Amino acid sequence: MPACVPTRAQPPARPPRARRSHRPPSGDGSGRRRFQIKGADLSASITVFLLAVPMSLGLAVAIDAPLEASLIAAGVGGIVAGLLGGSALLVSGPSAGLTVVSAEMIQNYGWRTTCAITVCAGLLQVALGSLKTARSALAVSPAIVHGTLAGIGAAIALAQLHIVLGGSPQSSAVANALALPGQLAHVGPAAPLIGALTLAVLLLWPRLPGRIGKALRRIPAALACVVLATGVAAFAAPGIARVDLPSWGAHVLPEMPHGPVLGLVTAVLTVTLVASLESLLSAVAVDRLAAERPGSTVPRADLDRELRGQGIANAVSGLLGGMPVSGGAVRGSANVRAGATGRASTVLHGIWVLLAAGLLVTVLEWIPLAALAALVMMVGIQMVNFAHIRNVHEHREFLVYVAAVGGVLVFGVLQGVALGIAVAVAVALHRLARTRITTQEEADGTHLVRARGQLTFLAVPRLTRALSHVPQGADTIVELDGSFMDHAAFEALKGWQSTHQARGGTVRITGRAGGRIAEPASPAQSCCRPWTPWRNHHCHDQPPQRTHGHQLADGLSSFQRNTAPLVREELARLAREGQRPQQLFITCADSRLVTSMITSSGPGDLFTVRNIGNLVPPPGAEVADDSVAAAIEYAVDILQVQSITVCGHSGCGAMQALLNAKPGAPMTPLRRWLRHGAPSIERMASRRHAWARIAGRLPADAVEQLCLTNVVQQLEHLRRHESVARALAAGTLALHGMYFHVGEAQAYLLAEDDHEEVFEGVGVNLLEDTHA
Repeated sequence: MPACVPTRAQPPARPPRARRSHRPPSGDGSGRRRFQIKGADLSASITVFLLAVPMSLGLAVAIDAPLEASLIAAGVGGIVAGLLGGSALLVSGPSAGLTVVSAEMIQNYGWRTTCAITVCAGLLQVALGSLKTARSALAVSPAIVHGTLAGIGAAIALAQLHIVLGGSPQSSAVANALALPGQLAHVGPAAPLIGALTLAVLLLWPRLPGRIGKALRRIPAALACVVLATGVAAFAAPGIARVDLPSWGAHVLPEMPHGPVLGLVTAVLTVTLVASLESLLSAVAVDRLAAERPGSTVPRADLDRELRGQGIANAVSGLLGGMPVSGGAVRGSANVRAGATGRASTVLHGIWVLLAAGLLVTVLEWIPLAALAALVMMVGIQMVNFAHIRNVHEHREFLVYVAAVGGVLVFGVLQGVALGIAVAVAVALHRLARTRITTQEEADGTHLVRARGQLTFLAVPRLTRALSHVPQGADTIVELDGSFMDHAAFEALKGWQSTHQARGGTVRITGRAGGRIAEPASPAQSCCRPWTPWRNHHCHDQPPQRTHGHQLADGLSSFQRNTAPLVREELARLAREGQRPQQLFITCADSRLVTSMITSSGPGDLFTVRNIGNLVPPPGAEVADDSVAAAIEYAVDILQVQSITVCGHSGCGAMQALLNAKPGAPMTPLRRWLRHGAPSIERMASRRHAWARIAGRLPADAVEQLCLTNVVQQLEHLRRHESVARALAAGTLALHGMYFHVGEAQAYLLAEDDHEEVFEGVGVNLLEDTHA
């Protein structure tokens, strides 16, 4: 007979929780299994290669770098970063984000010193990765990061527009903008037409209709637009400027850097910052995209390892005379969508690029510069992401975004980042200083002092001025609507409180800051919240009852003040990486059953399904319910949970309704749903003399016995689902039964009793309790 054994303080059968980091499991180590070449990786590598070659050449044209340097960078980025980096699917190579930085370095120091700067930046990246600073780099405000990338994109687009118009770009974004009217006055026909054709194909290629269009869309749009523009230019504009790849004998290697030390250090820091941020953000984006694929087994990226891999790739690329590299979201996304399963695709793409650099020089030299410039100009335009702008605006950080964009365009990348940080700090200080403090007299004569915002030393003058308006001897409520109070504000408030009470007045301080700081002697009061009246039973002074609308609004407000600051970082990580819960938890919709509380779980831990009676309709049931079946299929096949728990509870209204059901009663939606519990009634009737025990005792009544029997019956229904049966056969899934006694606040797990054989052959996977 199965016995229900109490778990005491243990959470219910939770598998060991995976570490919440970007570190891959041991299977993604340096073993050979990691680098198996599959057919999907081979085809994906060709797709990425066809995308990478025109983009790399275009970026070299954009910064006036040797064209062969871009192919070296693409090859080295694919092979070295692909083998040593922390992301299996991220593809590295010449980066649009680095073009503005590289162009300035080439102009100021020459190409050979630029290569040396790339080597130094790579070594600095290796050092930062070894110090495990990758996660800290992602802590930079998104408004600054997106503003910096948008500024770089705008600068790229302005520079490439001059080439599309048949001219040459200037040395800075401001100069390009000022020179644009003059360039428009001297436009030649050939380059603009080729550029317009390139842009048209680039935009329309993904929208080709029909079966033929579907087949053609497998070719990367970047390759298609360059090939078509090259073919048209060969006949219509034979004299147009084209790619000029010098012989490898003329290729130059780095030299010892020479120039002002401060300028060289600034250049190294700028390359390191931009390359690292772009690589890490791209790795996270590619992780999220890969996780969305059904049945994905690609491990998460190890960001510190990725930073070290990018550093080694930059050092090697610079030593070989190549451009600086970083991980690219465009190439990485194409790699994921092409079906890549591991590092082989990234490495093979680098090999194809190096082979093309040696064998396809004649073919590449047919490409018009205007086509490459138009391609890179579109990449720059796409870096100004309107979704990011909308998101930044919603979070009231648009001023920081604008400052970063303007700083990059006017002063440079590193200066733009510094300006963005300065504005972000100023905005934060302004918000700290904007605490609103008001006083009012209630109808019963009580004086209410309300402080909305953070109480820092900046708000102390306003706080003391408001408190001085409270009459002596008055009953006073101080409501602190903020999550922080510094020492200066605390001393000011406590000093006034002591003086006011000494003069015959009363002071009651409410709110998070008051409960935590101003009234530490009464911990029960700190838990009082208007949305949770059950907690107010512990408070001596209960606030007056409020309407449900006010309870909801107050509860949301309390969450924003008290809970959101504590969970925001974790929820932001889950938003970036996607959900990967370890357990599917099927339980009743009863409001007394708080799953996160009884399982000690947090965001991202449980994939929860709640319904009346914690029922699992079996496949092919007369009254079908696809919502539960769909959740099971999604949890097992897509999320790949390791266990499923069915949790019943004491005093279940659904079980009472099943026992008290009257034959012939009208068939309502509730009655139709409860028909899935009929097998539990039949099971209990057939086992009338073999009732389950709870920690050595018999169930209190028939309702409790049915609650227990129902858990076991629903586990049997679970086994009939195809996805569950398949995972159980593979040994990747376990089923757990659980019972929660509401009155005792005690959780129990189903465990097998070797001395009874009543449930033998039922096919339920019963769990041995850890305390047994």
